[in-house]
Amino acid sequence: MADHNIEHAHHFMSRFTVNGVNPSDFQDVMKTLTRWDEWCEAWSKRAKIHEDLGRAALEAKEFASAGDHLGRAAATYHFAKYLFVNDLKQMKAAHEKAVACHTLALPHQIYPGERVLIPFEGKQLAAVFRKPAGVKNPPIVLMMMGLDSTKEELDTFEWTFLQRGMAILAFDGPGQGEAEYDMPIRHDYETVVGPVIDWVKANRKDVDGDRIGLWGISLGGYYGPRAVAFEKRIKATIAVCGPYDWGGLWDKLPELTRNAFIVRSHSMTSAEAKPKADKLCLKGIASKIDTPIYLVAGGLDKLTPPEDYEKLAAEIKGEKKLLVIADGNHVAHNRPYMYRPQTADWMARHLGAK
Repeated sequence: MADHNIEHAHHFMSRFTVNGVNPSDFQDVMKTLTRWDEWCEAWSKRAKIHEDLGRAALEAKEFASAGDHLGRAAATYHFAKYLFVNDLKQMKAAHEKAVACHTLALPHQIYPGERVLIPFEGKQLAAVFRKPAGVKNPPIVLMMMGLDSTKEELDTFEWTFLQRGMAILAFDGPGQGEAEYDMPIRHDYETVVGPVIDWVKANRKDVDGDRIGLWGISLGGYYGPRAVAFEKRIKATIAVCGPYDWGGLWDKLPELTRNAFIVRSHSMTSAEAKPKADKLCLKGIASKIDTPIYLVAGGLDKLTPPEDYEKLAAEIKGEKKLLVIADGNHVAHNRPYMYRPQTADWMARHLGAK
């Protein structure tokens, strides 16, 4: 009989498939799993099928196919490491594969991208930069991940903005993706977003550094409101299914999520991690948000319940829009058509995208 973590993982299907995993792959792999210890290896084996197809297409100079196969391989390897913190060596191997496949895919995807490195506190944040074709000096949207999402998962999210004439910069922040190994999660995300904006303005003369939007999902839905409360160079913010008070949710979090936060915050125990979780709170900060913000909540979200964003919206003094998708799960991955186009249109209007 499958353990409780595998039973919980069956709820991941909409998240995986809307972000690049083939639906039949999800069904096939999940049928084979009975223990959480099997997770990373099983998903890595499935990812390698797509990687091999992609590398063969590259060798044959079938670049469109290579971009498709390698992008799917990257997403599948990413989900092999997703929340799998019980074997960090195995997890890191899958993560390195995800990064490698995604980097190979970038020049050959529908919207070509490039890997860039952003200096940050003596280290570097890895990011993906993409620009819409045929648009001179476009605005740019900075895209932030959640607790255990990474830039390798964001392709379909990014395309929504690119279709509307906006460039994107999707970056792994502290405790995320390539930065998770030597930088813990931090609550004061304005100190992360500020240097990223500095880098854009200094290094990307092909975008309009005065028209910058911010976007974040899940825990990134905390980072966005937190950052924009202090970083006033942001023109508009989209936040999807983030917490108002992460520490207040601690005892209700799924085991896999709580364990991932322990590791990503560079803690050894739940008791050590809890005070760090308590710092991820918007109480007394939300009232400082005075630029337009669009909040999206899932009515069926068990991780970050819609009441969190209702509380946040009530405290924001500036222009705000709150969309609660009644039958949406966490990040409303099961109802992407209810908010992805709508929020991207909203951002395009606020950034003056053509």
